[in-house]
Amino acid sequence: MGNAVVRNRVKRRLRHLMRDRLGLLGPDDAVVVRALPAAAARSYTQLGLDLDEALAAARTRRHRGGER
Repeated sequence: MGNAVVRNRVKRRLRHLMRDRLGLLGPDDAVVVRALPAAAARSYTQLGLDLDEALAAARTRRHRGGER
């Protein structure tokens, strides 16, 4: 993904973005957020949109019976 500065910047951004979305999760939900190398080039806003899309996809899979 990049050097330590880049990795930490992405980690801080995702942590902050996820903090704002914790209310969307149920009490028994667990989420693992994994950043791919392309995340280093994404803006804060783009990362937020990507995170929203991933959470929506996870909720859809869970409601369709795709829960593991």
